[in-house]
Amino acid sequence: MASYHGPKAKKQRRFGELLVPRPKYSRILEKRAYPPGEHGREKSFRQSRRSNYAIQLEEKQKLAFIYNVRERQLRNYYKKAALMAGPTGVNLLSLLERRLDNIVYRSGLAATIWSARQIVGHGHILVNGRRLDLPSYQVRAGDVVEVSDKMKKNVHIIEWTQQAAYFPPYLSVDKDQFRVTLDRAPEEGEVQTPVAIQLVVEYYNRLT
Repeated sequence: MASYHGPKAKKQRRFGELLVPRPKYSRILEKRAYPPGEHGREKSFRQSRRSNYAIQLEEKQKLAFIYNVRERQLRNYYKKAALMAGPTGVNLLSLLERRLDNIVYRSGLAATIWSARQIVGHGHILVNGRRLDLPSYQVRAGDVVEVSDKMKKNVHIIEWTQQAAYFPPYLSVDKDQFRVTLDRAPEEGEVQTPVAIQLVVEYYNRLT
């Protein structure tokens, strides 16, 4: 599955929950609280019994959508997480959280993971003073991520930064300088992602 570039609200309606906390998506899901398509309004659409595999697959798809990663990337993250010490699910979330585009998003420097990926890809982000344009770059503890001087004047980035109200406990954010530091790797229970991560682990375990 490639990273998703289609209508974000439509995708979330299919999953039946808000996965991108933006007011416009919340309004759409409230107004159209049913899956897209001609049979979406039928009550039995979501009430039909699903297999364990189907449930696990959907959780995996939600995870890929939230972090905007491809299926091959997500599988590789799982393989790496499985080799690390500690619970595989916690390791998997930690790896995804420490992607450069996700750090930019979580710190409020971008409104969504998609805009964060674009900002990184266009070379507007510095890591420890060095320009990086690789969204998948793994940020390490102590790394300082900031917006380039030119983009600090961008009205959208200024607006996004000012509106940001919550930051994960493993990040130190300096709004005035448009800068964020990863203090440490995320710990169990700190990643607020609406995904049953154990089901994702079980999904990949079935394939090995």
